Amino acid sequence: MGAPMVRRLLAAGHEVHVWNRTVAKLAPLAEAGAIVEATPAALAAQSVAICMCLLDAAAVESVVFGPAGIASVTGARWVIDHSSIAPGATQTFASRLMKANGAVWIDAPVSGGVAGAAAGTLAVMAGGPAGAIAQITPLLTAYAARVTHMGPVGAGQATKLCNQTIVAATIAAIGEAVGLARNSGIDPAKLTEALAGGWADSKLLQIFVPRMTAPPEVSIGALDTMLKDLDGVAVLARESGTPMLVSGAVQQAYRLASSLGLGGADLSEIARLSQAGELNTPRKSTP
Repeated sequence: MGAPMVRRLLAAGHEVHVWNRTVAKLAPLAEAGAIVEATPAALAAQSVAICMCLLDAAAVESVVFGPAGIASVTGARWVIDHSSIAPGATQTFASRLMKANGAVWIDAPVSGGVAGAAAGTLAVMAGGPAGAIAQITPLLTAYAARVTHMGPVGAGQATKLCNQTIVAATIAAIGEAVGLARNSGIDPAKLTEALAGGWADSKLLQIFVPRMTAPPEVSIGALDTMLKDLDGVAVLARESGTPMLVSGAVQQAYRLASSLGLGGADLSEIARLSQAGELNTPRKSTP
């Protein structure tokens, strides 16, 4: 899980054990009071609840079921996965974990970004047994303002894909509006003020117009990470027989941006697709 979430748990008085593939990243957390463990198994042996926030399903599978993984020991009652992965993979992992050591899997992807984690205002969409989610909710409220039980295992991940459907399309639309303003001789930075309070206003508008009109100091998410989620949306749509005309077009916009070398760039760089002459000179942001 992210450092801001760990810090929130420590501030709430919890004993927190941590592990990361990159040991150097743990030094600041150890200074803050976290206990560093050498392997996921060692962490699991010391924990009642394990919280993960990893890049993709392959990373989740490796940490849980790989050598010295969480599933190799008993002790933890719950594995809480804040990663964004496919609902089907989540269901498979939950079944494997229960057979391996009896721990309950709760898929609990989040929305709100790094800022939300630091402020303790994340939204958690959870899938799993209702009783288990009720038991772990007090823990999650260290960094989440809201925990919503969406249904059985996998339902949290499906809800996150709904979230990403809206977020990705909105950011892409804001990028087009910024490009349209600039190409029409309008200062796009004024859109936040001009549209405030109207139907087009939103938290995303207020966050991303400034990021699209001036180089952001710190990246809050990579284009390719959003593309990964949009690919997941496409899979779930196909499996559920849901027409997704808008998200299909948005998916291709992000894929185009990735093919143009912007995959590792901040999400705000999607605006480059609508800004003539600027695709070959992407702004730099601090990773």
